[in-house]
Amino acid sequence: MASKSKQHIPSPVRTLVALFAVLALLAGVMFLQGTTTPKLGLDLAGGTTVTMTAQTESGRSAPAEQMDQAIKIIRDRVNGSGLTDAEVTKQGDNVIVVSVPGDENDQKQIIDLVGTTAQLQFRQALVTGIGATAPETPTTGPLQTPSKKPSASPSASPSTTPTGNNRALSRSLVSEPSPGSSPGSTPSPAKSEDPEPEADPAGGEDFSKVKDKEIVKLYQETVCTPGGTKVPGSDDPNAPYVVACETDGSYKYILGPTKVHGTEIDEAMAQPPNAQQGQTGWEVALNFKKLGAEQFGQLTKEADAAYRANPYSPEAQIAIVLDGQVVSAPAINQGAILGGTASISGGADFNQAYSENLAQVLKYGALPLKFPEDKRTVESISSSLGADQLRGGLIAGGIGLALVVVYCFLYYRALGMVAVLSLGIASLITYLSVVILGENLGFRLSLPHIIGLIVSIGITADSFIVYFERLRDELKLGRPLRPAVESSWLRARRTVIVADSVTFLAALVLYFLAVGGVRGFAFAMGLTTLIDVIVVFFFTKPLVALLARRKFFATGHKLSGLDSIRLNKPTPNFRATKHQEA
Repeated sequence: MASKSKQHIPSPVRTLVALFAVLALLAGVMFLQGTTTPKLGLDLAGGTTVTMTAQTESGRSAPAEQMDQAIKIIRDRVNGSGLTDAEVTKQGDNVIVVSVPGDENDQKQIIDLVGTTAQLQFRQALVTGIGATAPETPTTGPLQTPSKKPSASPSASPSTTPTGNNRALSRSLVSEPSPGSSPGSTPSPAKSEDPEPEADPAGGEDFSKVKDKEIVKLYQETVCTPGGTKVPGSDDPNAPYVVACETDGSYKYILGPTKVHGTEIDEAMAQPPNAQQGQTGWEVALNFKKLGAEQFGQLTKEADAAYRANPYSPEAQIAIVLDGQVVSAPAINQGAILGGTASISGGADFNQAYSENLAQVLKYGALPLKFPEDKRTVESISSSLGADQLRGGLIAGGIGLALVVVYCFLYYRALGMVAVLSLGIASLITYLSVVILGENLGFRLSLPHIIGLIVSIGITADSFIVYFERLRDELKLGRPLRPAVESSWLRARRTVIVADSVTFLAALVLYFLAVGGVRGFAFAMGLTTLIDVIVVFFFTKPLVALLARRKFFATGHKLSGLDSIRLNKPTPNFRATKHQEA
């Protein structure tokens, strides 16, 4: 029976070896990332403050509900891009302040993200032409001779002689593959195999379907710029006609009424290029809500019908308008997209950063208010105050750690070495985790995080104190040391798990309900609570089991912390104990 029960006790040596193997793996990941120091938050490393003033049509103060909604959307966007430790606060009635840590690249990415109002619309094109310069030779029809037929395929090649209506689109809106489709299937329409016409039978820009002469005049006067031009009124979702430029300034459009609003998007996700499908750049996958799927299906059906009637008709194109600029204007030439899923792609122009930012903006919705660039100020934040606070926090943490170490050695004698080593292993795992999270999830170490880490010293100390006291209780009852190590562990681990579970649940609730520094404190406390469980199970207990085999501890040496005088029990004979266990 004794040998059978021993089979259920894990080998302490194997457990410790496994733990140190995981530590070596984490250290390897850290060095492979090329950085061995944590990223610091706004209060420790400084950063940038973006002050945005809301603009209302009446010129009065913005409604409180809309301001709160805007703050929530901006905060969701920032948090959706990682654990950036950015702060979003409201000042007065119309001002939102976003404080962003990190280097210039991180700051620019977040500034672009929070400043986008995300007014997304899907409109059908009515007229399209060259944006930067007027056509050199006027024509009498809607189109000129193309070098390639318009296509919704993401692999379509750009035209060598682009004009307003005949360009072969490098950006596209295509149907997403179904979950069960194979990698070799064609989730989006392929290029048409029909012979290309040698010339367009019409030519020129046709304004017959535009009933507003002012819109036609505005279109003719508009000259788009490569840096992006926002035409007045182009972001009005209720306008029956708008004039809009592409983001790169290459083309301009007269667009019809909004057929699908951005609020009908249920999910947006950036996806890397798929070489098997001929993609050269990233794309943003869209999933529409029920009503949006119906509206989008009808819109693509109308665009496809226009293509069937005239392959060169601008109405075959669907313009995706974001904040008054056309992000993409693909031609629908292979049937309507009825599944409620689609993707926005832009060839090599769609890099990872742009696609991820666009997905975040679309995913978390449009801002209910406008924040014009001319009412936005950007300032740098110094980290001098944070450095002083960090120094004070580290001193307080060092004093607390020193007191815990002194207490452990005074009360537990040599057994206190296990407690000190456990704290050291917990600190090492925490450091590796913070560095790796900083590189992969944007986690930045701030003062609230450091406070949470300091508090975790007490959480870790509580765990091994519970175990040590259970062990000493077993020894007081006259059990030999090695059996007492296992029996006391069975009782102590339940207490440790319950205590850490309560702490972790409290941290979890605090993390989701709080914002700013309190949220950072909750994250640090939750992380270190999980690390405490790992250390107690995979280091503290196996190490005690190994030390119990040493004569110094098994015979109850007066410096071991398990001596008979301190425990008020007879000292067991070491040889008799080994014989009894055998």
